[in-house]
Amino acid sequence: QVHLVESGGGLVQPGGSLRLSCAASGFIVDYTAIGWFRQAPGKEREGVSSISKSDGSTYYAGSVKGRFTISRDNAKNTVYLQMNSLKPEDTAVYYCAAGSHNGLWAFLYNYWGQGTQVTVSS
Repeated sequence: QVHLVESGGGLVQPGGSLRLSCAASGFIVDYTAIGWFRQAPGKEREGVSSISKSDGSTYYAGSVKGRFTISRDNAKNTVYLQMNSLKPEDTAVYYCAAGSHNGLWAFLYNYWGQGTQVTVSS
């Protein structure tokens, strides 16, 4: 079992930045990738970014490429999502997830955090 806790969400103005954190604990050898997903009200959950625990390879959704950066600190079992140039359409609940394969599809992930709210508004 892997336990995930997200933090760092909040209210930010358009053009601002936030950094989300995803801390993993428990049976941490049971995953090889961490993904970030988001879900806005009335919309389907979408994959935002993911990173491999071993080689650090990354994936990004087209809507965030160039604005968001995912990184990892394996010593702390923590993954970060640096979000810059935020737009109102980035408003959503952001979830991190742990799984055995790197990618942006939710079915790749077995463990999910509770989510953190990100609101981009003036």
